[in-house]
Amino acid sequence: MSRFPRSKNFGSGQGPGSGSSFKRPDRDRPAPRFAPQRMDLSQRGLDNDRPAAALPVVVLRTSTLHPNLFRKRIQTPAEQITPGDLVAVNLPDGSRLGYGVYNPVSEIAVRMISYGDRLPDAAFWRERLVQAWKLRTETLRLNDVADTYRVVHGESDGFPGLVIDRYGDVLSVEAFSLGMYQRAEAAVKLLCELTGAPHYIIRTSPYSEEQEGFGAPGLQSPQCPSGITVQEYGTRFKVRFDGGHKTGFFCDQRENRLKLAQFCAGKSVLDLCCYTGGFAVQAKKLGQAAEVTGVELDEEPLKLARENAKLNQVKVNFVQSDVFPYMRDMYKNGRRYDVVVLDPPKLIRSREELEDGRRKHLDLNRLAMQLVAPGGLLLTCTCAGLLPGEELQSMVCSAARQAGGPLPTDDPEARPRNAAREMQILDRTGAGPDHPIGGNCPETEYLKAFWVRVL
Repeated sequence: MSRFPRSKNFGSGQGPGSGSSFKRPDRDRPAPRFAPQRMDLSQRGLDNDRPAAALPVVVLRTSTLHPNLFRKRIQTPAEQITPGDLVAVNLPDGSRLGYGVYNPVSEIAVRMISYGDRLPDAAFWRERLVQAWKLRTETLRLNDVADTYRVVHGESDGFPGLVIDRYGDVLSVEAFSLGMYQRAEAAVKLLCELTGAPHYIIRTSPYSEEQEGFGAPGLQSPQCPSGITVQEYGTRFKVRFDGGHKTGFFCDQRENRLKLAQFCAGKSVLDLCCYTGGFAVQAKKLGQAAEVTGVELDEEPLKLARENAKLNQVKVNFVQSDVFPYMRDMYKNGRRYDVVVLDPPKLIRSREELEDGRRKHLDLNRLAMQLVAPGGLLLTCTCAGLLPGEELQSMVCSAARQAGGPLPTDDPEARPRNAAREMQILDRTGAGPDHPIGGNCPETEYLKAFWVRVL
């Protein structure tokens, strides 16, 4: 599955704001925010069997068009509502806003499905899936360049708390909300009919128990393979479905990997937090880089990265290391690279983690910038939706001011040791267009990438 949220593993070394290694959420789940509830986790169909007049009603305290309605925004329902049920949502004046799925345990008590008077039924859901499928295949024509991409992007495609990625013949589903988990199998079976994909796998987010008050076993189609090989722009990558809730391949960086390759011909490339080697392999395969090094702490994705390099018959030096001490060692040894990629895991998952996450991002960017050769390129990314792009840009500028160090000169007085690195931001990109940004849900823009020339 792709990021939503992302889960890679790297250590935090000795840097400011860092104290302990990050854990993969599928291996070290946080304690639930709410006590686990006894919920009906059985799968439901997409066809609603109750008329609008028979549905429970939830009334907003204040009007909003955001699809995620927090508990503090709604009045306490007058009746008991079964978690996951479809409810009618009314505005304070009694008019109908639309319909959503209800979970009294979650802080996001209602996730809006539709607006207006139309009641979501099987035909409604099919139209939504057809619309999402046509965007990827007819408008974006992604089948021409890859067989792996996002088909349903949560709120942006009208499926709040649900994402579906295509990996060749397998549709990989991740559910972040109880109501969508209960409808996931019906939705993905319908999508299998539309796409021709014979297999599917359904898993809940590692944080669904914390956020939604439930955890559920995975579901999959009969004979669903444990792994598959996919391709983007002719480069092949192995995908694993049996090693935790992540596949090890993130399709949201597809266009950024292609763009980076255009800067790599004959260059030295360093891919930090390389995970299963997406940027590193494409830099060598498509970009024809002179040398590529990928650094990752987690042993399992690093094994897959080496397999991906071998699969494409390219030579990449993969190193198992915490990126913080690795960058410091390279800097002390005078090692510089023409192209540096910094694509860390999600460092900010909640507002409580903002301050610590900011410090980590700043320290990572400062160290990475020190390793860029004069005139070289730094691609720095964040998948933290709570960190605005403008703030990441400010951090990059601050990192440049703090990235002083021994600069190449024979005259020690010509350039002071703590001189700032001059830099230019060449471009700002994000996730591929198969991850559209919802007009009423700006959080769906989670991936930010800055292309920085370091002078």
